[in-house]
Amino acid sequence: MSQDSKKTADKKVENVEKKSMVKEAIPELRPGMTVKVYQKIKEESKGKEKERLQMYEGIIIAYNKGKNPCPTIIVRKISEGIGVEKIFPLASPNVVKIVPVKQAKVNRAKLYYLRNSNKRLKETKI
Repeated sequence: MSQDSKKTADKKVENVEKKSMVKEAIPELRPGMTVKVYQKIKEESKGKEKERLQMYEGIIIAYNKGKNPCPTIIVRKISEGIGVEKIFPLASPNVVKIVPVKQAKVNRAKLYYLRNSNKRLKETKI
């Protein structure tokens, strides 16, 4: 084997290891689960950069894994009577941790119907 092929093989192994490390840090997530997502926010004020953690708490309405290497979750919350949704890539370095709070009993994989209705889901604490 040439050195170029060894380097590409090493890079592939490193990528697989990184992906497995990401999966270890993520708890088991399901649609209908209420979670707290902590993410890094960078702010600039007066020429200085600050970095802080911001918590976003809401219900997972979709968990998209598919064939892509970076799964995402869509989290929805009601803020001052207005529905707000955010998409979080789970492999992003800005997502620090995800803490499950409650699990609702749901029969669907995608809970997009919560956008149009005022239904409450029956939840149990984890």
